[in-house]
Amino acid sequence: MYFPVKSGGIINRTVGHVQAVDGVSFQVPEGSSLGLVGESGCGKSTTGRLITRLYDPTGGSIKFDGKEIANISQRQMLPMRRDIQMIFQDPATSLNPRHSVGAIISAPLKIHNVLPDNKIKARVEELLEIVGLNPEHYNRYPHEFSGGQRQRIGIARALTLQPKLLVADEPVSALDVSIQAQVINLLQDLQREFNIAFLFIAHDLAIVRHFCPEIAVMYLGKIVEIADRETLYGRPHHPYTQALLSAVPDVKQAQIGGRRERIRLKGDVPSPINPPSGCRFRTRCQFAQEICSRVEPPLLQIGPRHKVACHFAGELGAHPAEPIPQSANGGEGAPANQPGFEDHWLNLSTGQTASA
Repeated sequence: MYFPVKSGGIINRTVGHVQAVDGVSFQVPEGSSLGLVGESGCGKSTTGRLITRLYDPTGGSIKFDGKEIANISQRQMLPMRRDIQMIFQDPATSLNPRHSVGAIISAPLKIHNVLPDNKIKARVEELLEIVGLNPEHYNRYPHEFSGGQRQRIGIARALTLQPKLLVADEPVSALDVSIQAQVINLLQDLQREFNIAFLFIAHDLAIVRHFCPEIAVMYLGKIVEIADRETLYGRPHHPYTQALLSAVPDVKQAQIGGRRERIRLKGDVPSPINPPSGCRFRTRCQFAQEICSRVEPPLLQIGPRHKVACHFAGELGAHPAEPIPQSANGGEGAPANQPGFEDHWLNLSTGQTASA
């Protein structure tokens, strides 16, 4: 997704593009959850809006349940919106201030003719109770609620049609800590009951680890590492992922007196209007060499459920001195830049193809 940058003035011409999302590739299995993490401005929310087709992608492919949806019209997309819903990051701007809570939550039921009119109110009151609000709130307006309560209204609206895929953009960041666990448990119960797939976008790495069996890490519009949670949190291979995880407070380690060393990245995040050549993280990476500026590293599978985009991928303290051979990036047994995982991968320690 490239957003045009206009010059302004009388001749309002395009002078550049913000490369918000560039070459992102992943797969969300049916009934499962994929966490999407990264610092602010890396393209997480834009990715979610692309999947729900709130943005028309600049290029690429989006497949839902085997059907291509990247290039279809909004009229063709309308029937599929019942199966793809989104919880928005900012509840204040995602709720119409002129509509009551009852009108907001009942709108999907009326648009898709799911229930007869005489049963809609009872369904809305049931949803309000599920997300921790009182059924008496039916006739209230969004400005009468706190930020956390507005977020729960957004969650209720997204769950109204029991979608197959739910894009949750920071669904609990506005909630009190005591309510966060309640909502997360609610989402997990609904996932198990209705087999809902989640793309879970968040900054809280602890919540992502609890909720998602797989996590993808984004940096400046690209996925730099994706793996199952045990591998990503225990043996991250990308320098950015290692720095990101080092910033998370470790209560257990603090209790026994030890302290994990914080990896501090130098410099600022480059502008997405003019990103660095080759690897986008190289300007802040301590392992960067000349090849990093020339060749963009592909998202290479290096384990059964592990992909990384780095020429010098390795566990913390064991990054190789020489880059991964370029022949491995496209060679047989080392699938790169493809959604999902294959049953064969590149073993970094031996340089050979491994399989399950």
